[in-house]
Amino acid sequence: MVVIMDGEREEEERERGEEIAAAVEEEEEEEEEIDLPTSSPQEEIDVIQEIFSVIEFVAQLGDYRRTQRKECFNLARRMKLLLPLLEEIRDYNSPINEAGLASLCCLKKALVISKKLMRICNEGSKIYLALEMEACLIKFYAIYEKLSQALDNLPYDELGISDEVKEQVELTGMQLKRAKRRTDTQDIELAMDMMVVFSNEEDRNADSAIIERLAKKLDLHTVEDLKNETIAVRNLVKERGGQNLESTEQIIDLLNKFKQVAGMEITNVYIDPVMPKLLEKCQSFVIPHEFLCPITLEIMTDPVIVATGQTYERESVQKWIDSGHRTCPKTRQTLCHLSLAPNYALKNLIQQWCEKNKFRLPKKDDQAASSESSTAEQKDQISLLVQKLSSSKLEVQREAVKKIRMLSKESPENRILVANSGGIPPLVQLLSYPDSKIKEHAVTALLNLSIDETNKKLITKEKAILPIIEILQSGIREARENSAAALFSLSMLDENKVTIGLSDGIPPLVDLLRDGTIRGKKDAATALFNLSLNQSNKARAIDAGIVLPLNNLLEDKTLGMIDEALSIFLLLVTHPEGRQKIGQLSFIQTLVEIIREGTPKNKECATAVLLELGSNNSNFILAALQYGVYEHLSELTQTGTSRAQRKANALLQLMSKSEQL
Repeated sequence: MVVIMDGEREEEERERGEEIAAAVEEEEEEEEEIDLPTSSPQEEIDVIQEIFSVIEFVAQLGDYRRTQRKECFNLARRMKLLLPLLEEIRDYNSPINEAGLASLCCLKKALVISKKLMRICNEGSKIYLALEMEACLIKFYAIYEKLSQALDNLPYDELGISDEVKEQVELTGMQLKRAKRRTDTQDIELAMDMMVVFSNEEDRNADSAIIERLAKKLDLHTVEDLKNETIAVRNLVKERGGQNLESTEQIIDLLNKFKQVAGMEITNVYIDPVMPKLLEKCQSFVIPHEFLCPITLEIMTDPVIVATGQTYERESVQKWIDSGHRTCPKTRQTLCHLSLAPNYALKNLIQQWCEKNKFRLPKKDDQAASSESSTAEQKDQISLLVQKLSSSKLEVQREAVKKIRMLSKESPENRILVANSGGIPPLVQLLSYPDSKIKEHAVTALLNLSIDETNKKLITKEKAILPIIEILQSGIREARENSAAALFSLSMLDENKVTIGLSDGIPPLVDLLRDGTIRGKKDAATALFNLSLNQSNKARAIDAGIVLPLNNLLEDKTLGMIDEALSIFLLLVTHPEGRQKIGQLSFIQTLVEIIREGTPKNKECATAVLLELGSNNSNFILAALQYGVYEHLSELTQTGTSRAQRKANALLQLMSKSEQL
């Protein structure tokens, strides 16, 4: 994965990789404390039974974090293939000699390490595991190697293994040796999203669209998922014991952003996640779980029942519904109606418990009334503004669209209210209005509204993409930049990637990448990256002349966009035409210079691009050798990031093969 992050964070990322490696080594040391094997029948039974237990444990896990899911399922499947082997060993009547028992102990050791890794991938923080994708992948391949070695060393004849089972196990060993890394495309996309989310720059509204995409990729978009993730992050904080504070805070910050998107209350993960705020200072209380609202995790004062039969605090579930959700927060089932029925029985039980424990419930009546009044006023204000968008007076229109732009930036609730008030069609019509300021306000308002997934579809349905592209081509500076950001946000929908490409949206983005301000270049780069995830758009970007401005980004270090440029290059070089256009001698020389003197992350990205080029054409490898890349790659295998080391080793192997030809 191309994990693109600030250079200042690189050392910490390396430390985290070393931390995981150290954990594996520590586990191996614990395993090495096993007593020397003997031929005791009881020990034979114990070792075989322990191996069975490990495989059975793994077989029951089933649900893994999405970022490691493929590797976990592959490893679990291969572990299950060993069951016939173990059954034949268990049924073998003759004593197992010390060599045979030693080989079984080695197999057990590798399987125990596998179990621990897969358990982490089953229970660990999804955000943390996404950040550690590369380190986890390296651990999987280390396990593959250990398992294949253990299987190679088994004395099949002495253990009485049948030819059929032996062939099956040998095939499993070959599969472990040949295991290849999956394609990089999804990893690159995830890395780009992480880069934007963890950026220290001022937040952009389009970033919320990335947060939504990340939440879905990591399966962190339901209340239940986020509650479990809160517990996992809290356990991670405990395990770290105050170390890696910066990355811990980033993980917590992203978790809180996911909660905001889901309409959940932000809680303090350093405190028990199922402990309501009201009781943080009274931890001797143990509140019955059914008294807590599933959304806020606080004791309920006005519990109500929704259509699915689930109970929530009235204020929190009403906020959920007002935000445009039509599903039950806990079950995710569609609500057949939006009525809220008071749960008097539960309310009485809560009051009885409070009286018994001398606990005072907060008074929320006044606050709720105030909130309802405020919401009603906001609805009326937005509805009036939407009407004014169709006014015959220019100044009225301009003032209305400007206010909608600001309101749609403020909160998810406002974005829903604008759409529900019928604001999207007139905003799309204003994109073609002759007044430049109205165009700017309209396209920016649509950018803000497009953060909401439903609004993306509504904006697309109103055929907004073509007029947005026209503003990108000829609008004023800020309008062009926000048009690029709007296209990025809308391109989160795969069908819009195709539509934007077919509507000639890529050439003006390339123009902005070449001639825009720093903000404009960043907006264009992010949009072009997202669009280039589509294979046809790669060719369109290349035909539009994207290579030259990307090269300029590599050469102008003051822009700080080397990683972004290399990430787009890594997508483009997977296309034959891209390799032909990109793989010039000057570009190879630039890559070698970056590998020599760039930041650790620069080096990692440049090495990945050179490897992709060299894997398809040995001439690129020979050109890189002429520029002295061998020495720099050798150094990178020792000092680079974990991904850079792996890519550098792969390149060195390619070079070795090239020399033999």
